[in-house]
Amino acid sequence: MSEEEAKAQDNELEELVLRESIVSATGLNEGSLQIGIKGDPSLRETTLERKRYESPVDKVIEPLMDNLEELMLNRSCYRVFIGFNSGEIRTNSIFDPLRQEIHASEKLADKAYMDRHFPKISYEDKIQAMRDIYGLIKESKLFAAIPGYWKNIFTKRHQTWDPMTKDEIHTIMSSIKIMRDLPDFYLRNITICIVQDLVRMQFNCDGTQIISAENYQKFIEDNMP
Repeated sequence: MSEEEAKAQDNELEELVLRESIVSATGLNEGSLQIGIKGDPSLRETTLERKRYESPVDKVIEPLMDNLEELMLNRSCYRVFIGFNSGEIRTNSIFDPLRQEIHASEKLADKAYMDRHFPKISYEDKIQAMRDIYGLIKESKLFAAIPGYWKNIFTKRHQTWDPMTKDEIHTIMSSIKIMRDLPDFYLRNITICIVQDLVRMQFNCDGTQIISAENYQKFIEDNMP
């Protein structure tokens, strides 16, 4: 295969990979600021018949949301999952990026617990650390061994990447209790990721919404009473 043919093949594979993924290596594309995925139809059909109950998260939601916003803005955390049914909070830290920690919501609502588990780091330093980590990957022997089309995807993402902003994080965190308190189709779990600049939400009707951070405010305005 000639160099031109190999390059053309890489371009075709790159386009195919990005087109096939719901959320690709580059995140949601410009034409898909919001994606809805339908879940189990039996859950959708019985949504209004299922009794609602107060979860462990609901009992501590106000101090918990304050602490989680603090984690995202001024601590090592770059991704957080809030599970209302289970009461679990899953976190990813810039200081241990390949592993996920699981915390009980009532513990993470306690500031002393948060101080012990999450070192302070400025938002700006955290973002730079993310750039440094991806920069190291790009210079590694592992990167040199991957196919050309994946090198293209990675390089373009690295060059154009911008994280979630502080204002976007505040908007998201301040709306979670509102969505949880909705009378019918209330929030069941939510994931906020600074790196991918998106929010993933599931409601009690079992559908999933994946929304870019920049489009989140519009989602709230269109869907919240």
